[in-house]
Amino acid sequence: MDDAFALLRLQVEWGADEAITIEPLDRMRPAEVHAEPVLRAVPPAAEPAPIGTAAERAVGLAGSAATLDELRAALAGFDGCALRDTASHLVFAEGDPAGTTLIIGEPPGREEDRSGHPFAGHEGALLDQMLASIGLTRSALMLAPLVPWRPPGGRPINPGELAACLPFLHRLITLLQPRRLVIFGGTASRVLLTPNAVRRRPARGWTEARIPGLTDTLPALALPGMAEMLKTPSVRRDAWAGLRLLRRALDEELTKT
Repeated sequence: MDDAFALLRLQVEWGADEAITIEPLDRMRPAEVHAEPVLRAVPPAAEPAPIGTAAERAVGLAGSAATLDELRAALAGFDGCALRDTASHLVFAEGDPAGTTLIIGEPPGREEDRSGHPFAGHEGALLDQMLASIGLTRSALMLAPLVPWRPPGGRPINPGELAACLPFLHRLITLLQPRRLVIFGGTASRVLLTPNAVRRRPARGWTEARIPGLTDTLPALALPGMAEMLKTPSVRRDAWAGLRLLRRALDEELTKT
């Protein structure tokens, strides 16, 4: 022990400033640099997603509307359909709420989107001409589009958009309680008519529409779309024939009152 202590003391006297290890040290090797730990920011908690799908929320929102004004306000505040953000205007129903006939058209076109009114522009002018031929004006009826916003570029509406918008149309119909529907366009007909009526696809004549919220089916006329009639005048024959049936039904209604 004394010898070891004497040897250590001798090393200190010679200038040694650290202990000699068993394994040799490489004095030429660069010292290791220990990086400081990186602190990563924790993202804030995401906002909770709305409960239910857009269609489910639409059913609840539409069902809570007790008047047409409330239904319009509900539509304006509904954020479950992206069409609202790309359209220029909301296109809501117009006309006489006491009217017994509701006319439903295809999704809004360019003119409807610009004006915010259903059946505007050339299509509206054609409708007015057709109604005048049977002694009617739009002010005596109710008019509404299938959905309240125009799809971008006039593209076909997709199933998700339709599912989100349709509860508001169903609620409109239950609030108005019309005695009959006149449906212009294939898309609106496929959506509103009963499956049997769609399969029969009558060229003209009354058929049936089943609306959620109504116990009974509604008599309905399925006619060509206004845009189709403007492009292909030959298809107007079915529309003229259908409108004559509408005139007959209105006349019979007057005789019963």
